[in-house]
Amino acid sequence: MDVLSDAITAMRTGVPHSSRTLMSAPWGMRFAPSDGAGCHVILQGSCWLLPPGREPIPLAPGDVVFLAHGHGHAIADDPETPLVDVIQEQDGSWVLSEETPQGPGPATLMLCGAYRLGRARAHPLLTGLPDVVHLPARIGTYPALRAAVDLLGAELERPGPGSDALVPALLDSLLLYILRAWLHGHAEQAATGWAAALADPAMADALHALHHDPARPWTVEELGARAGLSRAAFARRFTTIVGQPPLTYLTWWRMTIASRLLATGDAPLRVVAERGGYSSEFAFAKAFKREFGVSPGKYRRQHDNKIEQGALRPSWE
Repeated sequence: MDVLSDAITAMRTGVPHSSRTLMSAPWGMRFAPSDGAGCHVILQGSCWLLPPGREPIPLAPGDVVFLAHGHGHAIADDPETPLVDVIQEQDGSWVLSEETPQGPGPATLMLCGAYRLGRARAHPLLTGLPDVVHLPARIGTYPALRAAVDLLGAELERPGPGSDALVPALLDSLLLYILRAWLHGHAEQAATGWAAALADPAMADALHALHHDPARPWTVEELGARAGLSRAAFARRFTTIVGQPPLTYLTWWRMTIASRLLATGDAPLRVVAERGGYSSEFAFAKAFKREFGVSPGKYRRQHDNKIEQGALRPSWE
């Protein structure tokens, strides 16, 4: 798997949800803080995004905003319009906390999406994103993102056979295109972080190697050779750009894979240990408990109980 796909897989839980909403001014909606992430796409009309602690951001037709950290926000026809709380139902749909009749003013058509994320194993690619990713509509930019928006908007407007499967897949595609667009726009100006790491051929090669074969007994020298650098130069460069030493990152990623396997399947611990690069169950169990504070078996039982109590299985199964 590639690094961007892995980053999404590491955090995502449950099924993403979306809505296509038409509002006539005056209107204002407030979204409470959550563990998830959200996006808004303005299909027609205009409005304002009201992020906490920041100046209002005007949004025009075609604009896309992604809010990765679940800090809560509001969106309204005007920054001064009173806000109504948005409540998320158990099935992921949204309802307003009070009835709000359509106003007499200009209409705004929006596409909104919500992604359930597990913050405990947050990948640094997503934790390094700004509070608000704003991708203004410009002619000729982000054609793949625009195509994904058009497909999702059409499916929500006119559901057909297979929509229940198609909409979550389109939402996943939309998220990836948003991240691609942001990474592409920030790669050249970023000195550190994941935009810089994926734009740096040497670092990108090393990261892809680690993600492609995490069970391999990698050494810093071997990774440096793949990157065309000496051991010391590679270690310094990787640590500076990525934010942690290469083998520390490898251990974190192995444990992330192991926790996912334990939470979503019934593979024997021996198999989980092997896929995490450990030659024995004992060594794996010791490393896992050091990372999570519980044994692999207890971790699996805890997640089995959550599933039995009605929690959704992660969508990376």
